[in-house]
Amino acid sequence: MARSPPTPHRPPPSRRVPDVHRLTNTIALALRNLTLHKLRVLLTILGLIFGVSSVIAMLAIAEGASAEAQRQIADLGATNVIVQSKKPADDKNPSKQNNNDSFIFQYGLTYKDFDRIIETIPTVVGATPIREFRQNLRHLDHEIEGRVVGVSPEYIKLTNQHLAQGRFITDADLFYLANVVVIGDDVATLLFPYGDPLDKSIRIGENHFYRIIGVTKNRAPSAGTGSSLAAQDFNKDVYIPRTTDRARFGEILSTVKQGSYTAEKIEISQVTVAVESMEEVKRTAEAIESMLNQFHPKKDFAITVPLELLEKAEATKRIFNLVLGSIASISLLVGGIGIMNIMLATVSERTREIGIRRALGAKRRDIIQQFLIETTVMSGSGGLIGVALGLAVPPLVARFSGIPVVVNFWSPVVAFLIAVGTGVVFGVYPARRAAMLDPVEALRSE
Repeated sequence: MARSPPTPHRPPPSRRVPDVHRLTNTIALALRNLTLHKLRVLLTILGLIFGVSSVIAMLAIAEGASAEAQRQIADLGATNVIVQSKKPADDKNPSKQNNNDSFIFQYGLTYKDFDRIIETIPTVVGATPIREFRQNLRHLDHEIEGRVVGVSPEYIKLTNQHLAQGRFITDADLFYLANVVVIGDDVATLLFPYGDPLDKSIRIGENHFYRIIGVTKNRAPSAGTGSSLAAQDFNKDVYIPRTTDRARFGEILSTVKQGSYTAEKIEISQVTVAVESMEEVKRTAEAIESMLNQFHPKKDFAITVPLELLEKAEATKRIFNLVLGSIASISLLVGGIGIMNIMLATVSERTREIGIRRALGAKRRDIIQQFLIETTVMSGSGGLIGVALGLAVPPLVARFSGIPVVVNFWSPVVAFLIAVGTGVVFGVYPARRAAMLDPVEALRSE
């Protein structure tokens, strides 16, 4: 008798389809419950909306301010060392000349100091001296006050300046004491509002006329970086050959204002020193300071290292972002507490509904899923609205206040994820409390 083939083993029917169907029903039920209380849901997620938007906006403003400060420091040159003349605070005994009542303050860097820096510091690969003072600038009936800067040809390269038109000072201009000038962007706009300034003349001071050979590009004003660098507007500068400066204006700069007379003898206002690499910057600054201390007992100079300022600016940026992010995160915490509060109240209101669902076969995990889906939808909606609001605020701030803003790509993503995470975390306890209700007791509630 032939034996029938063995019946193949059949795996038990998969429970995946019923589980998916159960999850779909849970999601639909959670969404329907939310749509029944639209105003309450909106009020619940307001904390998350303002929290997310404030995180994005505050970080964007902080990042923009930090980027602007770092840009200004970077313009000074990360491989530069800046040495400036500084009037001693205790200098109460100016030199008296010609036995008259004219007192002349003499302090600061000299050309001998410049030569010593070039000749004795081996890491120096370039240096340029400047002298600066303020004078009235005039063309026809237009007049402004600007900063006159006596420079060498190397100045434009070492200070990251750029020309909009024309050329800069050359060695020939220094040799022939040429009466030529390169003017800033604002000077060109204010003195020549309707024409091209090239090859025209301006008057500097009382009787010095200079032919314009170039115009620098617009450059953001410095906000003052470091204790020895004052804020200045480069767009109102005019640049003349330093040899012409010494020949026309002399080494003694006098000022008469409101009946008072002051005179200062300054050979060099500032020396910008360039080194080969950033690793040599601090060592070069220490060598320059040690050398100058031997010839300047009154400490009438100050050394600024842009690299150190840049490092401090980056550290300040990190602290600033941390503080602002922490402050803005309080709103997210408040929003999470609001979600927990509303969900706990919802558990009390829907006790009978939970009992009916448990009596009809719903498991505890179904109840937990329903409440977690509700909190996730609420926090996700609040996060999306907050991201949209946070991305819309920074451009408005930049437009109406002039403050630069920078929105990093990661800040909206992080803020949204934190908002969703906050909603889920604060929704776990109400969900577990709802799931742990006794079905019989829940059905008895009114």
